[in-house]
This record gives sequence, C-alpha cells and structure tokens, in this order.
Amino acid sequence: MLANSWSVPAWLQTNSGLSSKGSLKGQPGGKEHKTWAKYYVRFLEEYAKYNLSFWAVTTGNEPSAGQMTNYSFQALGFTAEEQRDWVGLDLGPALVVRESDVRAGRYIHGVGVHWYLDTLVPAELSLGTTHHLYPEYYLFGTEACAGWSPSDRGVRLDSWERAEQYAHSIIQVLYCPMFYSMAHFRYCPMGLRVGVSFSQETKLESSAFIRPDGSVVLTILNRSSSEVQFEVYDPAVGFISSSAPAHSLLTLAWNTL
Repeated sequence: MLANSWSVPAWLQTNSGLSSKGSLKGQPGGKEHKTWAKYYVRFLEEYAKYNLSFWAVTTGNEPSAGQMTNYSFQALGFTAEEQRDWVGLDLGPALVVRESDVRAGRYIHGVGVHWYLDTLVPAELSLGTTHHLYPEYYLFGTEACAGWSPSDRGVRLDSWERAEQYAHSIIQVLYCPMFYSMAHFRYCPMGLRVGVSFSQETKLESSAFIRPDGSVVLTILNRSSSEVQFEVYDPAVGFISSSAPAHSLLTLAWNTL
C-alpha cells in the first residue's frame, strides 16, 4: 500500500495555517522537521495495529503548491533541495529507525506524479525524460481528478469523456463513468508492466502486465471515433483477434502456463 501525506499541523508551518504559502519551521535536521517525520511513523504504526502495512510513502502532496500565495487548499511548501535534505536527515532515518547515511537517495525508490499539467507538458516529454535520466526509479501516478479547472469544474455524472481521460492516465476512482473506466485496471494489481509494440501506426493505446500467477493482462483504449480491428501476438499462446469500438476501453486476459 502507498501512503500519500496531505495536511500538516498549523503550529509546524511558517504561516501558522493549513493553506496558502507556507513551509516547515526551522531547517532540515531541526526539531520541527524531525517532529513532522515522527508524524509519518505514527501514521504507519496506527495502521500496523490493524495488520495494514505500507511498502512506500510519499514525501508530501504537491510541494510547489505550498509556495503559492493565497493557495486555497492544504499545502506544505518545499523546494527540491529542502525536500531532499528533509528526507535524508529526518524522514528516512525515522522510517528505518536508525541513523544512517544522510543522502536522500538511500531512501528514495520512485517519483510520485500528478497529471494536471499534462496538457502543457506532455507526459511523454516530462516523464519520458525523467525515466531516461533515472531508469532505476519507479514513476508512480499518485493523484488525478477531473472537474478541477475553472472552465470545467465540478462533478459530471454523464461524462464519458472523463472516463477516457482517466483510462489515459490510469489513476483515480469516482462514482460516475470514471468508475467503470478504472474497473478495468483491477486485473493488474502488483503486476510487472511489460512493453507492447505495434506492427503499424495505430490510434490505440495500451498497457500490459504480467500478473504474479503468470497470466497476462492487456488493456486497450480507443479514443478515436472509429472502430479499430487488431490482433495480439503472444509467443506463448499465438494470435488473439479482437476489435476496439469507438471510444472504448477493453481488457484482454490469458494464461501463459
């Protein structure tokens, strides 16, 4: 399970509040930063009492938001350097319950990302570059929502366009068409993601996983306005013929053993 932290007590923040521009008081290695690290440990300990364990935690939610004046939501500001030092000096040692090398890299295994600026900087560019520079780190999609922008705010129960958006991102669940979009991805928990190559140019998008039991799951998204015929080839089973209707999401699953 992955934990994502949000609110910070007001008395730990420089602005003495929960929203708007503010950061942790003091400096990394200081009492305030160590106190905030202890909050993480206590959070995990309380869940452990109910036999719920976490294999990773994020360092916080949208640290750049806490650097914006009059930001309207809960926020805690960090520069990249401040966050690095807090992880290395405070959070990392607190989680492993021992003092160690202060380098943050010892404790970092991936990067949590949100999708909100993908229309400005395509994920293929931002995440693709990050993966190229740091291939040893996971890239986690940790948050997405629709209806957040001023031009399209609020819940829209009839919006299948938003279902397509969520399938494109493979992230959040809400009770509306997006719920049915996300239901497809229940077939690939903790699976090994594998590459899919197309023999020719296509409008289809895809994501494939090998599950722990050795079976394969392939999810196909067709965002175009026309049906697309396709075949899947797996050396273990041969060819699988199928089609993706216009604006559809479908999942194929098969055993390889």
